[in-house]
Amino acid sequence: MTESTGKATMVPVILSGGAGTRLWPVSRRAHPKPFMKLVDGESLAEKTFRRAFNVADGHPVLTVTSRDYFFYTRDLYDEVGGEAHEHPFLLEPTGRNTAPAIALAALYLHDRFGPEALMLVLPADHLIRDEQTFQAAVAEARALAARGYLVTFGIHPTHPETGYGYIRKGARIDGSAGFDVAAFVEKPDDETAQAYVDSGDYDWNSGMFCFGAGAFLDALQQHAPEVAEQARACWAAMDGEQHPMEIPLDRFLECPSISIDYAVMEKADNCAVVGGDFGWSDIGSWKAMSELYESDEAGNRIDGKAIMVESRNCFVQGEDRLVAAVGVNDLVIVDTGDAVLVADRDRAQDVKAVVTQLSDLEHEAAEFHKTVHRPWGSFSILEDADDCKVKRLVVKPGQVLSLQMHHRRAEHWTVVRGVAKVRIDDEEFLLKANQSTYIPVETRHRLENPGSEDVHLIEVQTGDYFGEDDIVRYEDIYGRVK
Repeated sequence: MTESTGKATMVPVILSGGAGTRLWPVSRRAHPKPFMKLVDGESLAEKTFRRAFNVADGHPVLTVTSRDYFFYTRDLYDEVGGEAHEHPFLLEPTGRNTAPAIALAALYLHDRFGPEALMLVLPADHLIRDEQTFQAAVAEARALAARGYLVTFGIHPTHPETGYGYIRKGARIDGSAGFDVAAFVEKPDDETAQAYVDSGDYDWNSGMFCFGAGAFLDALQQHAPEVAEQARACWAAMDGEQHPMEIPLDRFLECPSISIDYAVMEKADNCAVVGGDFGWSDIGSWKAMSELYESDEAGNRIDGKAIMVESRNCFVQGEDRLVAAVGVNDLVIVDTGDAVLVADRDRAQDVKAVVTQLSDLEHEAAEFHKTVHRPWGSFSILEDADDCKVKRLVVKPGQVLSLQMHHRRAEHWTVVRGVAKVRIDDEEFLLKANQSTYIPVETRHRLENPGSEDVHLIEVQTGDYFGEDDIVRYEDIYGRVK
């Protein structure tokens, strides 16, 4: 490895998305794990952005996500205080695993800052409790990355865990607390995991990385040339000055769907691992989530309103309703208002089988909550019956819904707070609190908030079908017209 002169620019790269399967019913496809609120009321996405911003040396934070999550993610970042910078976004039209996403981020950094620019790759859905120790590990990784290493962060194992991959450490690297990577190993069985922990030679593979943009692209070209070439073709077809930057679907589908571990890290001979004990968790199951909460004298961990009678070692999370448990042990009970999960604590990771069945049934609970976030605000489902659907819409100041129509439903709008601007066909007018209007089937209409406070509106839909796919958009400021 060669020593770099000076301190290279380092840009954090956040990978944000998810299928919403392992922590259902709170996490869903339209509202995956990064957006889940933890016990302190802050989401994992907000925590990750703050963590990235604190080590960015004043540089913007690059986020790779999908268009579906862009507006909500941007709003979360603004809440953290990041609006002082124009933080760039790369928007994936579909998921292709981590290698193509990181490759496009590397191409962005290579073009903006040069091949020596360093990238700190952070999943948006990881929790780190000890920020100071994490920052020290980043400093170690940054120094190694400047020397040409592809650095991964290892977590010192606290117990035999079969849900993580492991990294076998080689020799210590001169002048560093890091080690050469001897091998990446797959998720082990119980006996093998215990042997790894006992040996002291293995760390958990955290999925966080630090390396130079040029070094990573060179390694990708060597070990996964098809990914490298298709990523370059994507980048060449993109407008790098656009904000956010949209990855073209046709080009992106040509990229092999492969993880960075399989594409590069398991093959390269210049990998290093920086180990740490900074309170890391990927919160990969309800069992892991429950461990974030303090237990009572019976071992129960409660988030919300719950009555526990002769019950032990349970985790209960509820949003609004009271949950009561009698004579049960070792259960996970999660109530979101529209769905209830009851699972054996040691089988909580199998909840993804529930999501699979819901998806096969095309049930909305696999994708949406009762409250759904949109670029313009949100809507909450108050009633969903065979003959009507009732929603409460909240439209943020200055935001505009698409000009649209529906084939199979009419809508009645009543404003309960604020002043809304309404368009029905070619007529435009204002609706104030306690005023209402009617939109017939197959009538073009639009809702806008021209004011400085949120507009709250009750929407009553009538017809024979109320799915979100019965929307024909003609104009949309958020780019959703197909």
